[in-house]
Amino acid sequence: MELALIKILLPTIVAFVVGILLTPLVAHQLYKHKMWKKTSGNTASYGDDNGTPIFNSLHKERDTNTPRMGGVIIWGSVLITTFLFWFFSAYLNPELNFFSKSQTLLPLLILMLGSVVGFLDDYFTVRGGGGHFAGGLALRQRFLVVGLAALLSGWWFYDKLGISSVSFLGFNNIELGFGFVFFYVFTALCIYMSSVIDGIDGLSGGVFMFIFAAYAGIALYQSQFDIAALCAAVAGSLLAFLWFNIPPARFYMTETGVMGLTMLLTVVAFMTDVLGEGEGVSVLPIIGFLLVVTVGTNAIQILSKKIRKKKVFLVAPLHHHFEAIGWPAYKVTMRYWILGFMFATTGIILAIAF
Repeated sequence: MELALIKILLPTIVAFVVGILLTPLVAHQLYKHKMWKKTSGNTASYGDDNGTPIFNSLHKERDTNTPRMGGVIIWGSVLITTFLFWFFSAYLNPELNFFSKSQTLLPLLILMLGSVVGFLDDYFTVRGGGGHFAGGLALRQRFLVVGLAALLSGWWFYDKLGISSVSFLGFNNIELGFGFVFFYVFTALCIYMSSVIDGIDGLSGGVFMFIFAAYAGIALYQSQFDIAALCAAVAGSLLAFLWFNIPPARFYMTETGVMGLTMLLTVVAFMTDVLGEGEGVSVLPIIGFLLVVTVGTNAIQILSKKIRKKKVFLVAPLHHHFEAIGWPAYKVTMRYWILGFMFATTGIILAIAF
C-alpha cells in the first residue's frame, strides 16, 4: 500500500513541477504571437441570435490581451510526466510506471484527441480560418468529434471489455445491453456541454482539479493504481495551471484544455464503474455537481426562451448570473472551489461506502 501511495503522490508532484517549469516557455510563445481574441465577448450563444450583451459587458476587458490555449500546460504536463515515469521507472522501480494498455492507454489517447481538436479550435478562433473554420470550429463539429470518440470508446467497453451495465449507488447494476454504448455517448456529450464552466479566471481549473483528485482516490480504493496515478497527474498539472491562473489570469485554459479534460473524465468515470467493481458513474453527478449545474442552467435558460420567451437567469450558465448580479469574479471562483471540494469529498465517501 505504501508503494501505491507513492505511485499516486509522485505523479502529482512531478506534474506540478513540470507545469511550473513549462509555463514560462508556453506563456512566452502565447504572448509573443498574441494568441488572444481580437474582440471581446461572444456574438451569440446557445441559440440566442441576439448575442450576449450582458456577458459581453462583463467580459469586455478580459478576453483581449489575455492569451488563450493555456490548456497546453495541462495536457503537456500530463504527457511529459507519463513519459518520465515510463522511461525512468526501468532504472528505479518498474511498478512506478503508470502507462499501461489495460488502464491508461485509452484515457491518454482520448485526452490527446480532445486536446488537439481543442487546440485547432483555439487557433482558428485567434487567427481566423477560411470558410467553415472562421472564428473556430463550429459547435456541431466539436460535438461530432466528441460523439464519434465516445461511440468508439463505448463500443470498446461493450465489445472488448464485456461491459454492458452501469452502477447505481449500491443497488443492483443497471443492465443496458448494447444500449450501454449509447448511454456512454450521451454521458460524454453531457460532460462536454459542461465545458462552458471555463468562463472565469481560475474557475474551471479548480473545479476539474477536485474532480480528478476525487477519481484518483476512487481508483486507488479499487486498486486501479495506473488510473489513479493518471488522475493524480492531471490534478497536479491543474494545480500548476492554477498557480498562474489565480485572478487576474495570465492565460485562459480554453478549448485545448477543457475539451481534453471533459473527454478524459468520461473514460475515467466508466473505468472506475463496473469495470473496477465500483461506483464511478453513479457518483459522477455528485463529484461533478457543478458541471451538472452548468449544463442544467443552460438548458433551463434555453427552454425558457423557447417556451416562455423570457429568461430565468440574467446570463447562463449560473456562474455568469452571479457575476451579473454583482458578485466579483474572484468571489464566484472561490465559492465554486469550496463547493467543488465538498462535492468531491462527498462523492469519494459514497463511492467507498457502496
